[in-house]
Amino acid sequence: MKKIGFLSFGHWTPSPQSGTRSAADALLQSIDLAVAAEELGADGAYFRVHHFARQLGSPFPLLAAVGAKTRSIEIGTGVIDMRYENPLYMAESASAADLISGGRLQLGISRGSPEQVIDGWRYFGYQPAEGETEADMARRHTEVLLDALRGEGFAKPNPQPMFPNPPGLLRLEPYSEGLRERIWWGAGSNATAVWAAKLGMNLQSSTLKDDETGEPFHIQQAQQIRAYRAAWAEAGHERAPRVSVSRSIFALMNDQDRAYFGGSSNDGDKVGFLDEKTRAIFGRSYAADPETLIKQLKQDEAIAEADTLLLTVPNQLGVDYNVHVIESILKHVAPELGWRD
Repeated sequence: MKKIGFLSFGHWTPSPQSGTRSAADALLQSIDLAVAAEELGADGAYFRVHHFARQLGSPFPLLAAVGAKTRSIEIGTGVIDMRYENPLYMAESASAADLISGGRLQLGISRGSPEQVIDGWRYFGYQPAEGETEADMARRHTEVLLDALRGEGFAKPNPQPMFPNPPGLLRLEPYSEGLRERIWWGAGSNATAVWAAKLGMNLQSSTLKDDETGEPFHIQQAQQIRAYRAAWAEAGHERAPRVSVSRSIFALMNDQDRAYFGGSSNDGDKVGFLDEKTRAIFGRSYAADPETLIKQLKQDEAIAEADTLLLTVPNQLGVDYNVHVIESILKHVAPELGWRD
């Protein structure tokens, strides 16, 4: 395990019990948590994107702000739903955020998960082409994004431009060299992991995937990672790929930890249906004293296969508590998992 970061869903609710009661709270606290995580020595600050929800919806202003306030921590998403995205405008926004951060952006994208509204991407002006599914549309948007991030000219210049143009076809600006190699695909199945490998994207695998064999979640996820790595090798890419998995992991260090997570009923995998056709398996959460956590996590085959672990954090419990959650794992658990070996 080379890198450990956090993944925040950025929930907010006006409830008096919440420490994050507005969209402004969610955004500003996300910046503060990233700064604090960097000071702790964490490797990454990642944010989930959901539309029509009291969560983090538009990632690039947040990513740019985090990039401006930090110096070394990786900054990413897990994930952006490509059904909603204009890939060319996204390429400009992502490149700008990457340049502000000094090349630290790790952009996680995917076909997306069930959303708060029916076919929400239609409200954004997108719909599948004839014969396409919404998943096909997301992958089409992705391929356009990847092409744009190569930095090659494709647009015919105006012969009488407002400002002088460089020679040849024009590319999108700003252009951030190297960002194309820091795009990650959030795969929910073995097949989409293989597709991502062929296109040269890194792999993000969360706590949810298609239940393809009926085996425990971590075993299925490890199989997915192996299939991805095999497809990467077959594709002949020159660089080594990166693979992340996310987990809910809480070290029970004090009475507050035990009150929040000591009685968790999520210590086993769960199986359900995302829609009428998709049977999914949800990975377990971990909550125990550090010694027990180390033993449990060493048995997680997918964590052993990945190079990056993202810790999902309960962001509505506030920045200070989440700093404690991250610090407890980094100090008392991560070294025994081979962190940074």
